[in-house]
Amino acid sequence: MRHGTILLLKVVIALALAGSVVVQVMILPAVWRDLEGEALWGRITLVSIAALGVLTMQVFAVCVWMLLTRVRRGSIFKASSFRPVDVIIGAITTAAALAFALAALLAPGEVAPGAVGLIGGAGLVLAGFALLVVVMKALLRQAIEREDEARTLRDELGEVI
Repeated sequence: MRHGTILLLKVVIALALAGSVVVQVMILPAVWRDLEGEALWGRITLVSIAALGVLTMQVFAVCVWMLLTRVRRGSIFKASSFRPVDVIIGAITTAAALAFALAALLAPGEVAPGAVGLIGGAGLVLAGFALLVVVMKALLRQAIEREDEARTLRDELGEVI
């Protein structure tokens, strides 16, 4: 992967993280105020789901940043790369669960069924992304095994020569 591509992706991640901090500091308190007439449990639940959703994105972004750093250094094909990938899977799965919880919370209320369906659909898409990352993790595992095998063969060939 080219250095420019990695740099561009890190800029996008940095902007997304900065935007997520703005959401946490400015938008979520505004949502809390806008829900003033609602039941306390509903306000707490909705704002908590939103805050946790933002947190899952932040965790995802930090882990991708870590993996990009490994790519730039040429150390992505190591077993230690699995930890950030596992955290990414967990973050996406959590985001999917939060979307499903939000849809379930909004379903019996006065929210349009189409909006509830869209939120549930977003949960399905997020779950699909989590499964995609699981497949990519399996590919990373295979690449690491091939790298280790090639290293062993090079070492053996070096001994023979």
